[in-house]
Amino acid sequence: MDSAHLFNGTGEHAVATTRIAERQWHALEDDQVVGRGEVSHRPDGRLFLSIDAWHEAVFDRLAGTMLADLPRPLYTVVDEADLDLMLQWERAGFAPRRREWEYVVPTDPRITGLGSAPPPPGVTTVAVGEAEEGPLRALDRVIRDEIEATVGWQEMPAEVLSGPDGPPRPDPAKYAVAARSDQYVGLVRVAPLPRQPRIGLIAVRSDQRRRGIARALLAEVLGSAHQRGIATASADVNQSNGAAIALFEGVGARRAGSNLELVLR
Repeated sequence: MDSAHLFNGTGEHAVATTRIAERQWHALEDDQVVGRGEVSHRPDGRLFLSIDAWHEAVFDRLAGTMLADLPRPLYTVVDEADLDLMLQWERAGFAPRRREWEYVVPTDPRITGLGSAPPPPGVTTVAVGEAEEGPLRALDRVIRDEIEATVGWQEMPAEVLSGPDGPPRPDPAKYAVAARSDQYVGLVRVAPLPRQPRIGLIAVRSDQRRRGIARALLAEVLGSAHQRGIATASADVNQSNGAAIALFEGVGARRAGSNLELVLR
């Protein structure tokens, strides 16, 4: 295993950093673990780092060891309210790449205003888990092509990004869709977490936008959660996505925090 050492002012051995596995590093002081580092592969192939250390010197030592072992670019995600952690990553050379706002979204239709509004004419919604896989995959391909031609698919959530083997196959168990004339025209990805479902990507075909389809999809997933006794859902929205921000804030969602994705190139 690879290792590096940190010495105190008297020249005595203080901290050793060791790569204990392909994706894990430890910092040891007096045979005790005082820091841990880990790298994970996201679906698009990017490498994301995380470090948990007792103090700044250990963080810096772990970061230096990991950066020497790994190819660039490298990424990490930080809660923007954690200023100390932000500064630690910046000392290691990382810089902000994108920001996501975290929203808490009410599910009660009396708050969202989505209960009384019918879907757009000719549009029906299909609940999470009930979409047909073939039409869902066809819509996913269309939306990927449209996004890639505009803002770029790399700005999308990590769980839907393409990997070395191509885009992940959309799982009907995690998607609700909107249909018009037997064709799927919009989708929303939902991670069915027990206490607070997480709403991910919401997308509508470019020729079907500005018709209320995204609101109809939100009404479907939020209404379903409300019926199960779930009071709120969560959502992460890229700060540059003005349409999505307006959509969520228009149904009473409140901003609860923000995460920064940092990159070292």
